[in-house]
Amino acid sequence: MLISDFARTTGLSVDTVNFYVKRGLIRPETNGKGGRNPYRSFSEADVVTARFIRISQSIGLSLNEIAAINVERQQGPITPERSVEIMTAQLEQTEEKLAEFQAMATYLRAKIAWQKAGGHSPAPRLAGPERPDRA
Repeated sequence: MLISDFARTTGLSVDTVNFYVKRGLIRPETNGKGGRNPYRSFSEADVVTARFIRISQSIGLSLNEIAAINVERQQGPITPERSVEIMTAQLEQTEEKLAEFQAMATYLRAKIAWQKAGGHSPAPRLAGPERPDRA
């Protein structure tokens, strides 16, 4: 399928598809037509890869991480052990982000209360997130 059909099938914009191709995340075949800019032909395997990229991004993986995992996927199925390893690393990153969000929420609550009280005492300060695993 050509890029417009591929974009429609995957729900990606043509610009996003081109970006993924430039990054080497999706590798369409060229069919020799089109002169200096040959048409790219996308397969069902490319559709699966595009869906994998979107799902991976939605759980917070970077494109570099996705590219590395994609290389593994192309070499064969990812083992359950490797899958757990990938998800564990993502969970750790998510928990770190959560701690940062919680620290910001605590600060904002304190700052709101301080403002409502007239702001006469020392202003609340933004503390770093608590990380019990790094005591």
